[in-house]
Amino acid sequence: MSKPILTLTVNPAIDRIVTVDRLVFEDRAYIESTTEMAGGRGINAARVLTSFGASAVAITTSGRESGRRMEEFLQKDTFDKEFVKIRNAIRTNLTISDRQGLSIKLNEVGPALSVPELRRIMQATEKRLEGSSWLMVCGSLPSGVDLHFYTKLLKAAAKHHVETLLDTDGDPFLHGLEGEPTIVKPNQSEAERLLNTPLITRSQLIDAVQKIMKMGPKSVVLSLGSRGVIAATTTEGVLEVVPPPIDAVCPIGAGDAMSAAIVWSLAKGDPFSDALRWGVAAGTASSKLPGITMANLEQAKEIYPHTQITRVVT
Repeated sequence: MSKPILTLTVNPAIDRIVTVDRLVFEDRAYIESTTEMAGGRGINAARVLTSFGASAVAITTSGRESGRRMEEFLQKDTFDKEFVKIRNAIRTNLTISDRQGLSIKLNEVGPALSVPELRRIMQATEKRLEGSSWLMVCGSLPSGVDLHFYTKLLKAAAKHHVETLLDTDGDPFLHGLEGEPTIVKPNQSEAERLLNTPLITRSQLIDAVQKIMKMGPKSVVLSLGSRGVIAATTTEGVLEVVPPPIDAVCPIGAGDAMSAAIVWSLAKGDPFSDALRWGVAAGTASSKLPGITMANLEQAKEIYPHTQITRVVT
């Protein structure tokens, strides 16, 4: 796999992860560990891609003291990085999780970005598209950013014949569908917000992936956490992959590992069904690890044979 995979994180963060013994309302919890690291869906994905042996380039913004600290944290990561300098500080996100897999995420909205800053992000990405295999557009947009920003990026990638994965939420997700990404990977909450309906039963989830597919993307991967994924694909119809039961330690970041493993697998020519199994294996293996620790290829390989795939007849 010679061509690099690009990841874009417009709204990165310093991730502060606090692990507690148990999360309960109106009672005390005891902190077991606190860690800080450079975060953002695209940065997490680049880590996993690198550990799987792929060539990854992470494009992200960096501003002020928090940006400098993020760049310091990223020095130990071996993937290529491109920092687009911005005037304002990047955000800090707080995640509190317990041994039962419960978590609370408290995310800052992120810095305001000027039109020239957005232009520089676009230029940095477009410059790298030539000769790349995939572009992973990951995470939220700060408030005030043009809601069609991701749409423009996806269309630019299509012009360069670069495959795309979109992993975002809210209006950027809705408008991003117009850019006809190769894959969108919402979780259950993101899909419910997009379709403005609760998704409770299995048949509702199957219906949801088919509805989202009609909105523009070539394939839809609906991530269901410990229940695996349901996906609508152009090549193999509707598929369901279920992971083996495990004791989850921290599920934060498992979705990013899943996205990276799916793209890694597809980039080396695997069928979509295999890519989904690798995605579920990587996500499941990551949720067994403490903090925001991503699974490597060896850890995913242990889970992969135990994933179960079904073709859903609709």
